[in-house]
Amino acid sequence: MLAPKKVKFRKSHKGRIKGVADRCNSVDFGDFALQAVEPGKLEARQIEASRIALTRHIKRGGKVWIRVFPDKPITKKPAETRMGSGKGGLDRWVCPIRSGRVIFEIQGVPANLAKEAFDLAAAKLPFKTRMMSRSEKVWENQ
Repeated sequence: MLAPKKVKFRKSHKGRIKGVADRCNSVDFGDFALQAVEPGKLEARQIEASRIALTRHIKRGGKVWIRVFPDKPITKKPAETRMGSGKGGLDRWVCPIRSGRVIFEIQGVPANLAKEAFDLAAAKLPFKTRMMSRSEKVWENQ
């Protein structure tokens, strides 16, 4: 699974995911892309599960780019623990996703195969997505 090798701070604030992605919102590497339509947190396990579903469906035929990386630590305290005594330990790594962020890109496969593969990958993700092609404009708030 994806996780950073080294971080400046072990624990981070929760934060809020607001607004529309102002970068990483267009197809830059491949021919087709899977784009987030709503905001959410994408876990390392979910990225890996959708990547496996994507590559298995295209039968390792094309090239796949992963445009997200989980670099935000999420902490959790053990069950049935009393209040206080500090912040919990590291539980998992997530990537905060804004609306319009491109998650995966594919090149070297026909459009219908890319659509099927993205549908399988999107089933593993916790938010709504859409497929876009290179010819489409940059994401705007619709």
